[in-house]
Amino acid sequence: MTRRCPRADDHTHDVQIRSTADPQTGAAACLLDWGPAVQALLTPDVVLTTARDLMAAAAHAEADIALITLLRTKPAMDWHAIGVMLREIRAQRPAPTGKTALRIEAVAGARTGRALVHIGRGSMKGELDPAEARQMAQHWTEAAVAAQIDVRLRYVLGEWDRLSRAEIDELFRLLQAVQR
Repeated sequence: MTRRCPRADDHTHDVQIRSTADPQTGAAACLLDWGPAVQALLTPDVVLTTARDLMAAAAHAEADIALITLLRTKPAMDWHAIGVMLREIRAQRPAPTGKTALRIEAVAGARTGRALVHIGRGSMKGELDPAEARQMAQHWTEAAVAAQIDVRLRYVLGEWDRLSRAEIDELFRLLQAVQR
């Protein structure tokens, strides 16, 4: 992921997610790795909800910047009035539903004119532009779908009686190595 203005505390480029299976239940899962501080086993539903919210935050941030730009030029409102209006508009947006893996916030840089999406989990935090947030959402969606397919494939390979569990695990390790 390309970063334009990385900050010392921004580790967005370290966010990795991949399909896996829950070692306890064998159910579809995704493994989130984010720098040294975060590792989490997530259900595909949580991953898909996070992807949906990343997409929504990207759209909201862009809409907020467009509104700020419009109101600063026609009829040239002051910053305070724009801030009040923007807070009211944000309050009218439907609240996200469902459990997500990340804290996600749409941000409109009034001074910079940049639309941003802030993400975080635990002590980790990062900043994405809307295109990066959409790209991340796409990757998370793919990981959730792959996890569901992988579990079915693991089951079929196990039922085939020609491969041991260790051989199936090795096959998936090799497949994931090729993906990187």
